[in-house]
Amino acid sequence: MDSLKKRRQAIGLLVVAAVLLSSSGLLVKIITWQPLSILSGRSLLAAIVFWIFLRRPRLRWTPVQVVGALGYVLAQLFFIMATKLTTAANAIFLQYTLPIYVMIFGYWFLGEKPQRADWVALIAIFSGLFLFFVDHLDFNGLSGNILGICSGMAMAVLMLCMRKQKDGSPADTILLGNFMGIVIGLPSLLHENYSLFSVGVISYLGIFQIGLSFVLYSIAIRHVQVLESTLILTLEPILNPLWVFLVIHEAPGPMACIGGLLVIGAVTVRAIVSARAAVG
Repeated sequence: MDSLKKRRQAIGLLVVAAVLLSSSGLLVKIITWQPLSILSGRSLLAAIVFWIFLRRPRLRWTPVQVVGALGYVLAQLFFIMATKLTTAANAIFLQYTLPIYVMIFGYWFLGEKPQRADWVALIAIFSGLFLFFVDHLDFNGLSGNILGICSGMAMAVLMLCMRKQKDGSPADTILLGNFMGIVIGLPSLLHENYSLFSVGVISYLGIFQIGLSFVLYSIAIRHVQVLESTLILTLEPILNPLWVFLVIHEAPGPMACIGGLLVIGAVTVRAIVSARAAVG
């Protein structure tokens, strides 16, 4: 029962992480900084969050930790660049092709075989995502679309590597990735134009949207399979327009509402099935 309680808590943490991550599309779009500057500034603040969380970080520089950290950095950078080069809908939709890569490589890399419920949930989620974004997808921005796909691939690498370290300290991978992000974008960050608005946006992105969300993910990934975690995080692109609605009062259309309900329903049912299987 203790493991079941931890699984339930992990699912709750993943939902909160999805809520925090969902604010990225709007904020990255409205801040005028260059992608490398956003990466470096956000990584700097997220590194502070992780250093406080870990207290005594263990950067072992193992192949899994280094590859996972690179996946983290590239996932961020590719998503930021995709958001700048294509629509926010394209960027987030294409990034969330990541469950496909997790499903393909999860069994080979981790020995975690997808269940029938995973396949059903995946089909339902992708159908819902397509309905949700069908009015906003624009395939003209080819370079941005390719970067969105690459972001999903890099995110899958990160999640697989973190799950591989479930018996160690997955959060150390994120801390290392933040150090890499600081260094990569520091020259660009030092030449940015600073304003109260830009500092406020980057502070939120670093502390909450990336820092706190990945702290929660690093805790949760110890207790749920990597594919299940990615399916739960598909709530992020559905929650993303909530921020847009609250800021500029742009309400989603009927198809988007149907798609959103389908994704939320699929994630909820998958979580219930998983919990019952754990009890059994």
